[in-house]
Amino acid sequence: MQQLPAADTIPADINHYGFKTVPDVLAHVQKNFGPKPAFTSFGRTIDYNELDRLSAAFAVYLQQETNLQPGDRVAIQLPNLIQYPIVLFGILRAGLVVVNTNPLYTAQEMQHQFNDSGAKALIIHKSMAHNAEKILDKTQIETLFVTQVGDLHDFIKRNLLNAAVKYLKKMEPDYNLPQAIPLRSAFYKYDGQQPNPVKVESSDVAVLQYTGGTTGVSKGAILTHANLISNMLQAQERLTVPGVDWTETVISPLPLYHIYAFTVAQVVSLMGGHSVLIPNPRDIPGFIKEMQKWRMSTFVGLNTLFVALCNDENFAQVDFSNLKFTASGGMALNPSTAVLWKDKTGCDVIEGYGLTETSPAVCFNPPDDNRTGTIGLPMVHTDVRIIGTDGQDVVQGEAGELCVKGPQVMRGYWQREEATASSFTDDGYFITGDIATIDEEGYYRIVDRAKDMIIVSGFNVYPNEVEDVITQHPDVVECAAIGIPDDKTGEIVKVFVVSNNPDLSREDVRDWCKDKLTRYKVPKQVEFAEDLPKSNVGKVLRRLLKPSADDNANAA
Repeated sequence: MQQLPAADTIPADINHYGFKTVPDVLAHVQKNFGPKPAFTSFGRTIDYNELDRLSAAFAVYLQQETNLQPGDRVAIQLPNLIQYPIVLFGILRAGLVVVNTNPLYTAQEMQHQFNDSGAKALIIHKSMAHNAEKILDKTQIETLFVTQVGDLHDFIKRNLLNAAVKYLKKMEPDYNLPQAIPLRSAFYKYDGQQPNPVKVESSDVAVLQYTGGTTGVSKGAILTHANLISNMLQAQERLTVPGVDWTETVISPLPLYHIYAFTVAQVVSLMGGHSVLIPNPRDIPGFIKEMQKWRMSTFVGLNTLFVALCNDENFAQVDFSNLKFTASGGMALNPSTAVLWKDKTGCDVIEGYGLTETSPAVCFNPPDDNRTGTIGLPMVHTDVRIIGTDGQDVVQGEAGELCVKGPQVMRGYWQREEATASSFTDDGYFITGDIATIDEEGYYRIVDRAKDMIIVSGFNVYPNEVEDVITQHPDVVECAAIGIPDDKTGEIVKVFVVSNNPDLSREDVRDWCKDKLTRYKVPKQVEFAEDLPKSNVGKVLRRLLKPSADDNANAA
């Protein structure tokens, strides 16, 4: 029987506050930062006092008006609205478990996640309710809350916003769910009341965080209160710089249902900071217009978002004078992107690394010793190994699979014992599936995903390396590299390139690579594209490029 990492303990030496559960964090910030702004979205700001008050009222509603019992699962399917943190803390204060759900899911994807998690309640934005209508009778969901963009605004603005979304933008298709409870009424029915105390331990499940499903059907990572609090405290320890208040105004464009943004938002809250939520970061003009309203201290993003912003001419009009910290995670940061961001904003990008299964942070660069091109050092109380195909640690400098053990590592996958067992080594390290190296100073570098590795004539080619070289070309916005079958070499490298110069040729791309890459790494095929397929957080989905890899009509 393998020994799994301890998902039920919070390291005492960093838990100066004595936290046991995530609601303890809210109690702490409300006591210490009550009147300070906590979250802003669509022009509406709530402070920590209001977050505490409304989440308590929602918890009372869940206890008094539904059949939900402690340990039951409640799904959240919302964009970045201020309703999100309120329902999150309300669910946890009632002793229930949060199931974070992608608001862009199809009805079929919703049905899988709701049934897999056994969710008994759902909180959904009105624009997605028509999909819920199609599948609710095929799930265990008994209680449904529906909300709109303007629900927490005053009467006039609330009605104007909600009408604009429904009638002007036509984003709310008709649906028929007579049992749906308006979320706004659930917030205010018990306003001012406190929920009944619920016995919850650090080892209890707080969140079922579903993986993206890039390697098959998505699985629910079991994250305990101890996992989440440990990672909050680990991040606070790593990112605290004396005299630097980086949480003052944090621009938060990544969706809160994603573990990266989810945990960062909690860390910002823990430190009494203010998160400005961006509901639709794909609308770059609208995003920049919102940024122009703030004198931001921190920006939380990832590679594709940095590129999209820097390539918009209006980005230069944003006030960067107070920008102290830019965090990157979720996908590899191209060195050329880091240079571009520094040139546009004057701020270095500090890269970290994590996974859904690790709450998420495993490594992060120290702000006062940032090494661009690396993911930094392991978080405190985190043990990282790099192992070869034989399961043994590799020699320093050699590439191998990254494995991690620490208090932030999940308990396992929800109702998937075999998947859990195969994801851990015999001595309890989680196997990440990422290929990494470590330098002589202990800084780690992610080479690529093991499953994305391309093998040309027996030689390993890592797509990230090829992409890093090509994106340094001044006419290239972004690119993606994949392997396609070849009779002679097993696989060859093919790249999909998004260019800002219509005259850029395939030979130009190859010639750029020839001086910078070993011959077998130089792309044999180059295809130009208007854009690349991406996940909802902007991660390039190489797997979606592979079905077209045999179509050489546009390649040379």
